[in-house]
Amino acid sequence: MALRIRTTRSPEEFAAALGAIGHYFGGAWTSEDAERFGHLMPAERLHAAFDDAEIVGGAGAFPFELSVPGGQLPCAGVTVVGVLPTHRRRGILDRLMRAQLADVRERGEPIAALWASEETIYGRFGYGLAAQDIMIEASRVHAALRSELPGSVGTTRLVGHDEALRVFPRVYDRVRRRTPGFLSRTKTWWEVRNLDDRPERRRGAGELNRVLLEIDGRPVGYALYRIKLEFEGAINTSRVVVLEAIGDSPVATREIWRYLLAIDWVAEIHYEFLPADHPLFLLVQRPNRLNWKVFDGIWLRLVDVGAALSARAAATDGRVTFDVFADPVLPDNVGTWTVEDGVGRRSGRRADVRLDLQALASAYLGGFTFAELARAGRLEEVARGGIARADALYRVDVKPWCPENF
Repeated sequence: MALRIRTTRSPEEFAAALGAIGHYFGGAWTSEDAERFGHLMPAERLHAAFDDAEIVGGAGAFPFELSVPGGQLPCAGVTVVGVLPTHRRRGILDRLMRAQLADVRERGEPIAALWASEETIYGRFGYGLAAQDIMIEASRVHAALRSELPGSVGTTRLVGHDEALRVFPRVYDRVRRRTPGFLSRTKTWWEVRNLDDRPERRRGAGELNRVLLEIDGRPVGYALYRIKLEFEGAINTSRVVVLEAIGDSPVATREIWRYLLAIDWVAEIHYEFLPADHPLFLLVQRPNRLNWKVFDGIWLRLVDVGAALSARAAATDGRVTFDVFADPVLPDNVGTWTVEDGVGRRSGRRADVRLDLQALASAYLGGFTFAELARAGRLEEVARGGIARADALYRVDVKPWCPENF
């Protein structure tokens, strides 16, 4: 096997590299699928594995900005990673991921992020679980809001594609700027991913519904959802499948969920992308009946530790020193790093906390505290009070939330 790894150079190579992951999705990507995907990912951001002339694997990265505490940071959104089953256990995935990380570093993107289809894979490339993801499958009868909450505020109306494309991104961006884990979205991303209503995107459900919430005439929230019509005999077992529900304030969040929970002629409501601290759990009368299930959310990788630490805002004045003892791919991230006055730099100071790159990534967005990582045996406190200093500096007011799988 003459194996080579390089980025794709033609539409045919691009489609073939996507086909490696397409095999596990039940079929190869069509040329139309590849063309649409190419509007979101340049060909030079998709690596392919060649066995002589045959493409047998691929790994891509969207060019994003990811919201981190204090701002937005260029981020490689890793996706469509796969190797054909004919070429497993030959080190191809390892070479693809290493080539991709080298490319991300060269592009000056300090972090990379992904959703893990298999959680056991990505730790060995330095990715750490950075956020939890909550799924609800609630009976609509039992998912009513608490009766003592204020009455309905604002108005809701169903809107068409063009108005949604014009208005929804403005609401989304207001929330994105203050919520770690949110991704930047171009107009093309909205069109191809979020508002696409082709029949093959419906997965047995109905057409896309786009509801806008306005308070005092101002757009403050929206939801995207489909209704999947089902009957068991004469009993209606239909469900509301929520794709996204965003409010730019606590009131807007409450009101957009008031709308979703009150849709008639359905038995259940289903949503997969809630953050761990979403207020819905405290808004409903019977939170246990939400059937709240916890999954892993996005995984994060610090590609350039110094740049990433410097970009991440501190919650308070202070100083903390990390001894990063391992990076499985980029060894120049290993060493002692002090964060002080908004800058992360190499240091000769005594460390407060000793940890590997994966653990640092898990704490970076605020999804997990250093104390939680210590209780799991994922880090070591070197100096007395080191964990408390790290947690004080990296405290967040909201948990990270990535509202879509990429």
